[in-house]
Amino acid sequence: MSAPAAGASATQPRPEVRTGLAAPTLASRRLAERFQDIEDLRREAKRRLPKGVFEFFDRGSEDEISLAENRAAFRRIKLRNKVLVDVSNRSPRSELFGKPLAMPLVVAPTGIAGLTWYMGELELARAAQRFGVPFTLATPSITSIETIAQVEGGRNWFQLYMWRDREASYQLVKRARDAGFEALILTVDTQVSPIREYNRRNGFNSPFTFNWKIAADVAMHPGWLLNVLLPYMRTTGMPRPIHYPKGSAGRATSGLAGMASAMRGDDLSWDDIARLREIWPGPMMIKGVHLPEDAERAVKEGLDGVILSNHGGRNLDGAVSPIEILPEIVAAVGNRTNVLIDSGVRRGSDILKALALGAKAVLSGRCGLYGTAVGGQEGALHALSILRKELDTSMAYTGCRSVDEAGPRTVWLGPETTLGRDR
Repeated sequence: MSAPAAGASATQPRPEVRTGLAAPTLASRRLAERFQDIEDLRREAKRRLPKGVFEFFDRGSEDEISLAENRAAFRRIKLRNKVLVDVSNRSPRSELFGKPLAMPLVVAPTGIAGLTWYMGELELARAAQRFGVPFTLATPSITSIETIAQVEGGRNWFQLYMWRDREASYQLVKRARDAGFEALILTVDTQVSPIREYNRRNGFNSPFTFNWKIAADVAMHPGWLLNVLLPYMRTTGMPRPIHYPKGSAGRATSGLAGMASAMRGDDLSWDDIARLREIWPGPMMIKGVHLPEDAERAVKEGLDGVILSNHGGRNLDGAVSPIEILPEIVAAVGNRTNVLIDSGVRRGSDILKALALGAKAVLSGRCGLYGTAVGGQEGALHALSILRKELDTSMAYTGCRSVDEAGPRTVWLGPETTLGRDR
């Protein structure tokens, strides 16, 4: 599990399809031989990581209804073959906020990447840069804003949990702005701490702390101990969310409950948007939208995008799957803002389905985490490559020469829907 060296120069053996993909290395070729899809990477990540670490990001909340439904909702949407179309020059390339994307995907913010691999957030950011998609750094990350900013040529976004201490939040946003981050995502769907019983059963806490359950868990995963935890202990100490306010003893607030209290946004309102807009000069989005009136309000507030999300099924259990409400939100706001979607993306065909229903791009968090856990930067790059290959294949079958050609006729939602029959 030692981390691979960063960066090989990019090549373009097939520019119309492979733009953004770095030249294959020995490590990437070996990964491609062993892991054929995202589920392969997931199984290997589960084997390598301590149970507490893996379940923290892989599982959902309460009965995990939303977690299961996110995948089921994508599966219910079917694709339509379109034949006798010359797709030899098809391309999954896209653009967002006036800048090119190797495919319409953004690496979603996750606060656990640094525990899947030593300096995992940095490795994931480097993979995103090499591939040609944005990387989103989460507020509870282990790696600092300034360290991620050193990834040359990277398109870095920052995700904000608004704290009760507004000024501390504003200072964090200013740091991201001054470090050259491109876009800001304000997460608005974490008003209170979610109920995830398995974290307590596993003894898992953030910041990472030892107890007898964790000690036993780590002992069963010596590779993780030697290649992830001990390197942190030798360099920066016990891994912890580096952006969180310091306590009176100079330590981050301890425990999941303390962390949730520090980040809790149950007093967050639309009034906060204007102040953030004064600070942030670039594209700004809110993440966690479900209702058309909230999307319309975001347009009125001058936001550049809304992200439909149920937090990957990890917050409100029973929350609607974002892909199911996507047409409704797109109908409400039209082209007045960018509509993005996350939660449940596991295949390139999922990306095409979201585009066909009106999304500008998707965000994916777990896919990158699985890849990072398996192979660091190269593993994350392989996960992105899998999704791109699957998207390219789906585009060919559905007659889409560009992602802009995906539309309502690309998908079938069932006999009761009239969506797309006028096109």
